[in-house]
Amino acid sequence: MTTAATPVVRQAEPADIDELVRLRAYLLDGGDDTDSAALPYTAATPQAREAWRTGYRAWLAKALPHDADVCVAVAPGPGRLRACAIAVIDQRPPSPAYPSGRVAWMQSLVTDPRDRGQGLATTVIDHLFDWALTRGADVAVMQSASGAVDFHRRAGWLPTGEGLYHQPVTTSRKG
Repeated sequence: MTTAATPVVRQAEPADIDELVRLRAYLLDGGDDTDSAALPYTAATPQAREAWRTGYRAWLAKALPHDADVCVAVAPGPGRLRACAIAVIDQRPPSPAYPSGRVAWMQSLVTDPRDRGQGLATTVIDHLFDWALTRGADVAVMQSASGAVDFHRRAGWLPTGEGLYHQPVTTSRKG
């Protein structure tokens, strides 16, 4: 009986930026899925798509080689990346759930549609958990698209019961 080998996962490098943008576009460009297209963080116009891509490239160029509190984990394949996810260590006020105040905020978990169902997302997240442990995080928080809720629950993530809200920071804020 043979078993599939655990996919290789590594930390992203500056040479991965184009592929990271390609993968994240599955989340942020809205696509044909009307549920994701209506989310406040998806790009609804070509100008919005170009803006997030330009900003993300700049963020990656700065974060990948220099930011000790950012990890972009990738599952490489022949000539492309197959999956990725990001963890950012956030320093929050300590609480019973995170006495050090160090929280690993995990997001942008994406598997190329050609590679789904092969355990890549789980392996990428496992890599981020190992990294977060070395960075002193007490807890991990995952931002999830509605289509991935079942995946996260099967993987042991628990809903917090708190809503995640979004509001642009502008001078015309109404509150």
